[in-house]
Amino acid sequence: MKVGIYGAGAMGTILGAYISKAGHNIDLINRNVEHVEALNSEGAKIIGKINFTQKVTALLPTQINDHYDIILLMTKQKFNKEIVESLAPYLKTNSLVCTMQNGLPEKSVAEIVGKDRTCGCTMSWGATFHGKGVSELTSEPTRDTLTFSIGKYGNNDEVLFSYIIELLNTMGNVKIEENFIGARWSKLLINSAFSGLSVVTDANFGQIAKNKKSRMLALKIIKECIEVAKAANIKIEPLQGKDVVKLIDYNTRFKRWISFTILPIAMKKHKLIKSSMLRDLSQGRKTEIDAINGVVCEYGDNFKTETPINDLIVEIVHKIENKELIPSWDNLQIFEKYY
Repeated sequence: MKVGIYGAGAMGTILGAYISKAGHNIDLINRNVEHVEALNSEGAKIIGKINFTQKVTALLPTQINDHYDIILLMTKQKFNKEIVESLAPYLKTNSLVCTMQNGLPEKSVAEIVGKDRTCGCTMSWGATFHGKGVSELTSEPTRDTLTFSIGKYGNNDEVLFSYIIELLNTMGNVKIEENFIGARWSKLLINSAFSGLSVVTDANFGQIAKNKKSRMLALKIIKECIEVAKAANIKIEPLQGKDVVKLIDYNTRFKRWISFTILPIAMKKHKLIKSSMLRDLSQGRKTEIDAINGVVCEYGDNFKTETPINDLIVEIVHKIENKELIPSWDNLQIFEKYY
């Protein structure tokens, strides 16, 4: 099998290192010249919750000169049209593009390569990119924490789909989702709450869960996501074995207090994660907030369900992009009426 990770940044470098360590051949593709050179000369250096260095094969996009059976797509989905169109000539007739991005990206990929060559995967762990071959794992390195949920989008080639599962299984537990849209939403509601607030506050997930004001906002953001999914008749799947809806979908003050109390416990293994959107901002790039909280807002509009906190998250992040605000705890004052 000819396999590539396109967008081998924070998470892609770590996943590529695990896959290579298990003896599989995989190309780590990234447009960062210094990162690619370091990967090839010194290997992928994984730090943080685990420490190892692994010899890998890395390429710049301009160095692709072969046809791939599988592409694991790990770029920002706002660039999907440009990137997937550039990859199309390097795919075989039955190749699979597995989008491992945030939000609901399968449709944009399938519009270019077709539904039968598209599948999707969510990852419930986090990483920080340090560059020059170095990536930091910020989630606990246990198989029940380093999890993947994968699902078909069309009539995928069974051999290739199974091989993707084999590759992902070198790092953590893989769950095949029949209701993949429900699995997407279980990840989306966590991202909406914690990644969005991470940008607003410049804090990691653990700090957000510890602070009572940001924790209440996170809880209410998740609640908004649940209500939107109900209106859209989407059944949200469990995340890492936990039924998020059962834990968080409060309808009384007492149930809300219970949900509020357990939220820091639920995020304990991922407390060091910071949103990758902060790195985008530090490099002068636009974020993918519209593909995360913005999706919730869009579904809310379509299904007549109010999403005021998600709306405000999107508004604030766009102001940060435009340098009207900076990521800071002070931004929580804007949400005062929602505490």
